[in-house]
Amino acid sequence: MKAAPGPKRVIRSTAEFASYVGLARTTVSRVLNGHPGLKTQTVQRVQQAIEETGFTPNAYALHLKGKRTATIGICMENLLTAPAVLKLAELQRRLRERSHASLIEVLPPGGSREVIRHFLSMRVDAVVFIGHFVEEEIARRIDELMTHATPHLVIDQRGVPHADTVALDRASGMRELMAYLLGLGHRSFGLLAITGAARSVQDRLAGIEAGLAAHGLGFAECTRSLDHLHARQNDFEYGRALALSFVAEKNIPTAFVALNDEVAIGAMHGFQSAGLRVPQDVSVAGFNNQDICLMPTPLLTSIDQQIELTVNTSVDQVLSQIGRPPRPHPHVEMIAPKLVVRDSTGPAPKAKSA
Repeated sequence: MKAAPGPKRVIRSTAEFASYVGLARTTVSRVLNGHPGLKTQTVQRVQQAIEETGFTPNAYALHLKGKRTATIGICMENLLTAPAVLKLAELQRRLRERSHASLIEVLPPGGSREVIRHFLSMRVDAVVFIGHFVEEEIARRIDELMTHATPHLVIDQRGVPHADTVALDRASGMRELMAYLLGLGHRSFGLLAITGAARSVQDRLAGIEAGLAAHGLGFAECTRSLDHLHARQNDFEYGRALALSFVAEKNIPTAFVALNDEVAIGAMHGFQSAGLRVPQDVSVAGFNNQDICLMPTPLLTSIDQQIELTVNTSVDQVLSQIGRPPRPHPHVEMIAPKLVVRDSTGPAPKAKSA
């Protein structure tokens, strides 16, 4: 009976590995760094020794000599939303395909200073921010990265000073949605959870206002919000509570636009529990186009964030800056979202009867 193989010899340094291989340390280092002009037999000899020992060179010790780490630092403030998780997963996958590792940090609020300094100490090739941060704080981190000539990219937050950015054009998505609903005869709109000073919310409101103005309609006259009546904790329940509050009022709007798909689906359930039909009595649209849009009856109309396009654009942009001097002016690229029409939206009741 053949004996089980013993444990591999543990080798912790390039010098010790070179001694094991029986070659000069400089020769082994040239093989490990992929230098040209080496004999095939020498390369094979080193590779065989790696298989035998499992030796892994200290990448950061090598890159302290001036070589790049092929590592991208990624900063996020939370992983609480499905779109944020999808963006992170897709970004990591695409970077791996381009031979770059990811060093991921989920920041506590206000914790970016320590994280960025850690990334700089690890000699990352670039830093990517995903999501929405306090603008002044991230602007300071961008300035710090520029001082160290470390490329950066902000994904999904438009307007950070000096920042290279790839962001979703939420305003254009809302303009497209409003044009579609207005074309169905809707003239009164309930806004669900679209409240607050966050730029992502303000962009939505600007898009709604622009969409109405394009048809000669005023924002104040055509829209209503009851967000102030309820505390937002669980988005599904928040949407349901808002819907029931609208039902209790006179002259309920004929179309409802929600901050996200969860709020929209909660509102649909609220309307249906009150005896209203979707879309015959009220139309409902969400935002993000998550898989849950295919779960309710009827299926939910939503705005797709184009996550794959956003991430592909981001990877191309950040990798193209590695090894180059900082741009004199920030590069901002806006991604157009896509309206996905399903069964939760239809003609306004009066337009249908007419």
